[in-house]
Amino acid sequence: MNIESEYRERLRQRRQTLAGRERVHARYAFARVVLFLVIVAIAIVGGVPAATWLIAPVVAFAVLAAGHARLLNLRDRAASAVAFYERGLARVTYQWIGHGRDGRHLAPEHHLYAEDLDIFGRGSLFELLATTRTHAGEETLARWLLAPAGPDVVRARQDAVRELAGRLDLRERVAVMGDALGIGVHAKVLRAWAGTPIALRSAAVRIGLAVLVASTVGTLLWWWWNGGVPGSIVALLIVAQMVIAQVYKKRVLPVIEAVDEPAHDLELLADLLRTIETEPMTAARLRALQAAVARSGRPASAEIGQLSRMIGWLSARHNVYFAIPAGLLMWATQWAFAIEAWRSRAGVHIPEWLDVVGEFEALPALATYAAEHPDEAVFPTMDADGALIAAVDLKHPTLPASAIGNSVAIGGSAPQLLIVSGSNMSGKSTLLRSLGANAVLAQMGAPVRAAAFRMAPLDIGAAIRVQDSLVDGRSRFMAEITRLKAIVDLTAARQGAVLFLLDEILGGTNSHDRRIGSEALLAGLVASGAVGLVTTHDLALADIATRLPGRADNVHFVDRFEDGELAFDYRLRPGIVQTSNALALMRSIGLDV
Repeated sequence: MNIESEYRERLRQRRQTLAGRERVHARYAFARVVLFLVIVAIAIVGGVPAATWLIAPVVAFAVLAAGHARLLNLRDRAASAVAFYERGLARVTYQWIGHGRDGRHLAPEHHLYAEDLDIFGRGSLFELLATTRTHAGEETLARWLLAPAGPDVVRARQDAVRELAGRLDLRERVAVMGDALGIGVHAKVLRAWAGTPIALRSAAVRIGLAVLVASTVGTLLWWWWNGGVPGSIVALLIVAQMVIAQVYKKRVLPVIEAVDEPAHDLELLADLLRTIETEPMTAARLRALQAAVARSGRPASAEIGQLSRMIGWLSARHNVYFAIPAGLLMWATQWAFAIEAWRSRAGVHIPEWLDVVGEFEALPALATYAAEHPDEAVFPTMDADGALIAAVDLKHPTLPASAIGNSVAIGGSAPQLLIVSGSNMSGKSTLLRSLGANAVLAQMGAPVRAAAFRMAPLDIGAAIRVQDSLVDGRSRFMAEITRLKAIVDLTAARQGAVLFLLDEILGGTNSHDRRIGSEALLAGLVASGAVGLVTTHDLALADIATRLPGRADNVHFVDRFEDGELAFDYRLRPGIVQTSNALALMRSIGLDV
């Protein structure tokens, strides 16, 4: 069964499960209403003498409510599973663009390729890959997209991705954790909370508070039942509690406020950690993640689960029926001390646990991409030395299956520079983005969209979508040469281990300065050992290849203009383009040229 058929069959099954649970939910709701009306009727008709008759229906109502709550959780997970496979089908049928998370909030300014290669935004690599459940997973995925990993790390991730690609049940189970198929676990908030100084550290005070509360409650009950204790002692103990609560109020309130936001989705975090701890795994990187969450001694999932329960107990003070007893028990103060004691013991491990969860989520995201493209994606071979890329039948990862592939080789025994000429819309910029996007995937441990792909570790610098800025007072030309300077500096810092992708180089100046500036820039990049592609409409720039013999070459795309229509085959060919469509295009829309 291919992946689309698998998704459709599972979607059918999950929809049936959801429909069944909706029917049971309706029965539960009806039964609760009936039982509630019975309780009200007994109370009204029987009055106080019939109070004992209420015990059975009240207990039954409580049992029914607990069962209904469990059913609602199962129903929500079934709904999440339906959404999981609907989104999967959208991806494998290339209907996903604009329906996922675009990650724009994670996009850095002035990055050397993020905007140019559509790493974030609508129809981006991030939107295609982001099947994560937590902010930690999103942040890890974004970090991998923005910075290449070394060959050893890439190979370790590839092994993990291969293993996870065949485990659809695991990926589904992770996807339906929590209450909804949304995003949870605010990693930055949790990290910040874990790193703040401990406000309530004294174990002796904590024990003293417990003794004081126990004494107050015991004395109050004794006084209430037989008056064996003077009321003044009870009052004194209550006043003592009030004074102590007031003394610690300035330290207790910040603790309570600080845990309010991290409390969200702690159960999801615990579930993810439990999955990491218990799931059988063989890939070395996955086993390393399991070891990382076991380093604290007690299972990480148990620690987070305990924190979640403590915060839940703390929140009980908001119940209107419990407000007065909570004050008598110094509820907020005691739980604030307990939470701080937990943080002093286990809080130091939170950043590491979040890193593990983030990586564990990012790896299945890459595995999902691998599983959904079994016939088009391959794991690249990573070379340790040199500057080279060799790709066969290369396609852009976000394009549909009908996209045309091209083979590209730069560096090694091939020329370091390819000058790509061709008419408008013929495929020049798409070729640059295809090579760049696949290089990004390769160096994060993902499969690439090609029949074969080999590359050395390379930093990437691109000038494809450089824009002017009215706010910064910069022209497009200034913005472009600023980016080019950053790429040159990167090449010097990386000693030539750079892939540069330049679209319509120096298009914002006159042809004379453009030719001289482009030749000097490209010759310098090639001399430094960098490899790359540059596109141009200016055929004078194609002559640069003749002045860099053996290190640069010309390739081109062609077009045909027939009966007022442009036709492209998007096939890369050797040599310089011999046709142009600009005038024909202008005439086709009615311009008199």
